[in-house]
Amino acid sequence: MIRKATVAAGALILAAGIAAASASDDPIASRQAMMKNTGASIGAIAKMAKGETEFDATAANLAIRAMNNAAIGLPHLFPEGSETGMDTEAAPKIWEDMAGFVEKAKAMEDATAKAIATPATSLDELKAQLGEIGGTCKGCHDDYRIKKS
Repeated sequence: MIRKATVAAGALILAAGIAAASASDDPIASRQAMMKNTGASIGAIAKMAKGETEFDATAANLAIRAMNNAAIGLPHLFPEGSETGMDTEAAPKIWEDMAGFVEKAKAMEDATAKAIATPATSLDELKAQLGEIGGTCKGCHDDYRIKKS
């Protein structure tokens, strides 16, 4: 069962990476693909934390690594001129306060890097990591995302 979850998580991360790569000439499509990948990654960890799926240290680490890669590249997916289009949820505040936005991405990068450096070996450790990483996601979404109804 654990092996299946690990393979499924790896396949999901790979598929999302391929989608992001194919959209690389369009920053809005690229960032939307990256956000979907990040959402899937945090979702896989959240399911473990809620007891909906079995704790799998390898799958959790793969998901955190995917989120780390996203955080590293995040600021580059918001160039001038990509403020509108494709039903983007990116708030204008990103371009008005790029330094603050980069700081939020760095917080996610740091939180995921910390989790990679000390991988969770138990569900309790993973829950603690999820809280820290999730807080960085929320912090950015609160300030820099248009909330759609």
